[in-house]
Amino acid sequence: MLVGLLSLVVLGALVGGVPYALVRFVGSPLPEGPLDLSLLTQQLTVEAVLGFITVFVWLAWFQLVLCLVVEVQAGLRGVGVPARVPLAGATQAVVHKLVVAVLLLFTATTAIMPAFTQIQAKPHQPVVAASPAAQPVVADGVRLMAAQSPEEADGETAKIYKVQPPHGRHHESLWEIAEKCLGDGRRYKEIFELNKGHVQPDGSKLREASLIRPGWVMEMPADARDTLIIPKTELRDYFQHGHAVPDQGSPSRPDKPAENPQQEAPPQQQSPKPQAPPQTPQQESPRPQAPQQQAPQQSPARPDAPGTVHGEPGAPVESPPAETAEAPFPWPEALAGSSLLAAGVLTALGRRRRAQVLAREPGKMIERPEGAEARVEQALRLGADAEGIRVLDLGLRRLSQALAAQGRTLPTVYGLHLGAESMDLWIAPADPNPPEPWRAHDGGQVWRLHTASLTALSATDLADVLAPYPGLISLGVGQNGRVLADLEAAHGVIALDGPPEQRKAALAAVAVELATSTWADHMRLTLVGFGPELAALAPDRIRCVPTLAEALPELESRTAEVRRALAASGADSVLTGRCRGVSGEAWMPHYLVMADQPTKADAARLTALARTAQRLSAGYVVAGHVEGAAWTWTIDEDGTLDAGVLGFQVEAQRIPEAQYRAVASLMRTAGRKEGVRLPELTIEHPPAAEPTAEIRVLGGIAVRAPGPMQDTRRDICTEVLVYLAAHPGGVHPTVLSSAVWPRGVTAGVRDATVAMAADWLGRDGRGRANLYTDERGRLRLGSEVSVDLQQFQYLLWRSAAEPAAEAAYLSHALELVRGRLLAPRPRGRYSWLAADALEYETTARVVDAAHRLAQIRLAERDPHAAVAAARAGLRLAPDDELLWRDLLRATDSTGDPAALRAALNEIRGRADLDQLHPETESLIDELTPQLHARGA
Repeated sequence: MLVGLLSLVVLGALVGGVPYALVRFVGSPLPEGPLDLSLLTQQLTVEAVLGFITVFVWLAWFQLVLCLVVEVQAGLRGVGVPARVPLAGATQAVVHKLVVAVLLLFTATTAIMPAFTQIQAKPHQPVVAASPAAQPVVADGVRLMAAQSPEEADGETAKIYKVQPPHGRHHESLWEIAEKCLGDGRRYKEIFELNKGHVQPDGSKLREASLIRPGWVMEMPADARDTLIIPKTELRDYFQHGHAVPDQGSPSRPDKPAENPQQEAPPQQQSPKPQAPPQTPQQESPRPQAPQQQAPQQSPARPDAPGTVHGEPGAPVESPPAETAEAPFPWPEALAGSSLLAAGVLTALGRRRRAQVLAREPGKMIERPEGAEARVEQALRLGADAEGIRVLDLGLRRLSQALAAQGRTLPTVYGLHLGAESMDLWIAPADPNPPEPWRAHDGGQVWRLHTASLTALSATDLADVLAPYPGLISLGVGQNGRVLADLEAAHGVIALDGPPEQRKAALAAVAVELATSTWADHMRLTLVGFGPELAALAPDRIRCVPTLAEALPELESRTAEVRRALAASGADSVLTGRCRGVSGEAWMPHYLVMADQPTKADAARLTALARTAQRLSAGYVVAGHVEGAAWTWTIDEDGTLDAGVLGFQVEAQRIPEAQYRAVASLMRTAGRKEGVRLPELTIEHPPAAEPTAEIRVLGGIAVRAPGPMQDTRRDICTEVLVYLAAHPGGVHPTVLSSAVWPRGVTAGVRDATVAMAADWLGRDGRGRANLYTDERGRLRLGSEVSVDLQQFQYLLWRSAAEPAAEAAYLSHALELVRGRLLAPRPRGRYSWLAADALEYETTARVVDAAHRLAQIRLAERDPHAAVAAARAGLRLAPDDELLWRDLLRATDSTGDPAALRAALNEIRGRADLDQLHPETESLIDELTPQLHARGA
């Protein structure tokens, strides 16, 4: 506020004080009579020189006022980079800083106003949780009703949320509130519709989803978390007066945990014992803390509750594993919050895993990550936004395709905003005529694409279109989504200044994202000052060097090549070349990311190389202050990134060194092709003949159980049951917590969820709970719970034990396979699969079983049964080429040329099998002439 006030005073002095002083001490700038041209030929006097100086001062003042008008207009409209005032580079930069400070002053004033409206409010009283009898309690004059489940308000109560005050430069938005309380930022519209037009405590109303103020009270949907529950009869008064709403906790950051388990209260009717008064809400820790082990108790409402120990009195209860009490590698929150980066890394990881699968031998499974590597992949799975990457990639390629069809070139995009339902391009200069399905906003300065228009579009439709903007990088998260900038649009060096640790983490995120981005085709990436670790991410893209001096010759050579290609093709910029699709290799970019501040000599050489009026396929981002940098960005200790003239201020995307080293280690593990031997199958008991509940994972996730289940809790309870089904030997509650709630959870929430899942599974034929705690303190499923995975393993075990009936057992086992393992999965769930052997082991066993059965059926001269066996395995592992070869051989043995042709077309048409194994290619080459010889 002090800086804003000073800036306001300075602007007032410049705008009003300068002309006042000139008029008072020099006189009016307007001539008193007609101009006397003889003044130009007379000898200069002191008075004439002062007159000329006065004219220049007036011109400078007029230029300053023009800059002020442009900057204020841009700041109020939020258009990003304002229009350039001719010959006003330094002046406009100064005015920009002053205007930004003044605008922030008004933002800060708005933020503190609700505090003054509540100065007379009563002191906060401690809120006491309701007892199981659900007696209402009074706090600050408001009755907080203990609903049957804080997750699901009843028809007489409503949930509310108080908008938190700013944290540094960060302000809460409806998107973040929806992420924190509803688990999905895209649901912000539900909150907006519930609160539109409501009178808030400061007397104002919510009219636009992007404009909310601290201290406002938001009514929330029924399934919201981290909220307060009040009677609906008092809701209107609560909006208008606020009643000193207790804080829910510190504001959440964008792309941070979708739920704050430390604030989530367990459902009262499901808890095995009365709840203690809640603790003060705390900021979620980046490392999940192991909850204290609670002594099992017998619940009078449920004789065989999950907390009940079946066994002799005084039997020893197993302690939680030591490694779960404190994780050796902290939870990588930065990776979980970097949605596009995480999706890109997982895509690159998937390509390596596919190469591992191609090299896998029967009886082995591919090597899986452990320790820090597994934890990193878990965070990546939790945060990855595959749909966001799809929209970004296909949307930009579609734009290039549409402009090329119209004979137009691509616009200069200096920034991009990726939201829940749309993607915005900030372009310069403005163009009000974008191609379909884009729409122009703000006079053509923004082109918007609604993501729904890409629904029917696939990557194969745009396979021949070059990536138009490969230099887009995520700066971080703003109020309503992710903000990206284009490195190539700078036409020079981009300098990132700030604390060394913060800027290196931000530059590491840039490097990792560029190395794995899917919205770029081919790319050359030179990294300076990171060490050789990051080269493991993409050896075909990355070159790591220790100093800038070693990188400059290659950068200079590449720049000369691009200039020659532009001259030869006649293209005015690389954007034109990419849009037309000519000389494609010439437009492939070369980017430099440097973690250390360069020396003055190297910096001067780099700025001379990078400075160009013509767009080239190059970008340079370096650490520290650099003289002559085209753009200068700053990052502070809190991680807020100010993009300078671009006008963006975001929570920066950062990857600390320990995390990107773990990502590189994960990639190296995925590159090992030796494989590990499958463990021996151990069968504790045969599957239940008459199950009372059923859990299916070999395909779509399904739970069939006799008990009740709330729709809002179905996903989390299903995940708990699937995890227990995947670990039939039992799971300690602490292990379950760290798997299903990787960001941490209270013991009360965990126990209540397990209790609800136990009620859902019901009881077996003898009245015992189908989910119980054994004598070692482990959670287990009862013997009458049917799990298709365990049935599959039992049939495999029988097939090996009885060779005479091997084919029959394998056939019955494959009948259980309905599709991909645990697919589809809700986003943000089942991240524990990254650290578990389930995916790796089950996939290998299904493929081996299908391959073995296909061989047996072919030996029995039953090719149709062999085809069915291969198809059964492909339902779960559609990319496994061992099964595709089995399918082709079996289909060829049927003697049906039409079926063989269809199978060949099917494998050729799979986009995920773009590079086939040499053995598969050889088989196709062998079968194709036979097909033609048969006249097909």
